[in-house]
Amino acid sequence: MNRRILVSAFIAAAFFPSCVKKKESQTSRSQGDPYQVTATVGMIADVTREIAGDQATVHNLIGEGIDPHSYRPGKSDIDALQTADLILYNGLLLEGKMGEVLGSQKKAGKPILAVAEGLSDYPIIGGESHADPHLWMDVTAWSKVSEKIAHHLQTFDPVNKDKYSTNLEGYQTQLQQLDAYAKTCIATIPEKQRFLVTAHDAFSYLGRAYQLEVRGIQGISTESEAGLQEMNELVNFLVESKIPAVFVESSVSDKSVRALIEGARAQGHEVKIGGELFSDAMGPAGTYEGTYIGMIDHNITTITRALGGQAPEKGLQGKLAH
Repeated sequence: MNRRILVSAFIAAAFFPSCVKKKESQTSRSQGDPYQVTATVGMIADVTREIAGDQATVHNLIGEGIDPHSYRPGKSDIDALQTADLILYNGLLLEGKMGEVLGSQKKAGKPILAVAEGLSDYPIIGGESHADPHLWMDVTAWSKVSEKIAHHLQTFDPVNKDKYSTNLEGYQTQLQQLDAYAKTCIATIPEKQRFLVTAHDAFSYLGRAYQLEVRGIQGISTESEAGLQEMNELVNFLVESKIPAVFVESSVSDKSVRALIEGARAQGHEVKIGGELFSDAMGPAGTYEGTYIGMIDHNITTITRALGGQAPEKGLQGKLAH
């Protein structure tokens, strides 16, 4: 029996026995009790908590330092999806290994939303065929996502519609401040140094929104690999452009980034690691960097300072750990 058949059998075995449990959980939940939301990645979970407030309990599947591109759900994840009243995921193939599990929930009639898909008046990088899923790197895009999540919660729980509207308005005000901070900081980087080189291509939306040229060693998915020619071209680019810093990511191996540094050093150009950025996962739970706003604040502040720009050491709100 091949691996695909085994995985399908596991999903089926885990899913169907719990259908009865799900019905029981829905009928046993008293009116006014928090409903259960399961979100795949932390960025979605954090926004949902901000908008839902105490009306919902939000569970995040893929946590700190974990790569969603290659994440395979375990039994506890499937249980969390089955017992949820609502499921929120990014879409655009970010959760590539979870497609079958999410699809089974949708077929079962579970309310499920791909928050990054179908946004009005927002151009997706790569188009439909090769879509870049990392929308959260553009704060204005994530503000649109927060509005979409709020509408979904209002549809599910119309009794608390006004609460969700109020929470959304307050949160979007914070996002506007974050977006303005990002534009102001990046603009202070000397123009010839506005190049962001990272482990994989997760920052194109950030580059487009805040006027940075972005180069990733790997492609949009961390499962792609850079060839020798691409690595050599990046090394030559670092040397010729005299780029002062490159960046590692919290959820991706730093092996390729360090190979770039060694390659540049061999050509007589010293490049430093400018810091660790949050790409596909936020910081530790319970910290400022473990929120969406803190994640982006950290990234913008770290990039700006490493590339020669001006940003306060503790970031927008003075809360960054370093």
